[in-house]
Amino acid sequence: MESRLLDILVCPLCKGRLEFLRAQDELVCHADRLAFPVRDGIPVMLESAARPLDAPADTAHAS
Repeated sequence: MESRLLDILVCPLCKGRLEFLRAQDELVCHADRLAFPVRDGIPVMLESAARPLDAPADTAHAS
């Protein structure tokens, strides 16, 4: 994911900073404890697509 995109993306809930986890292909908001998936290089910034950080990565919602 391009660093320029990471610089402008924020959490859709709290507008906080996101961390890109390359291995999981997710954008993480530590404040809301949510991980937003990145599918085919496109961040899916929908609360319904996010998984709680305490949930295993394989329980993420499919679209």
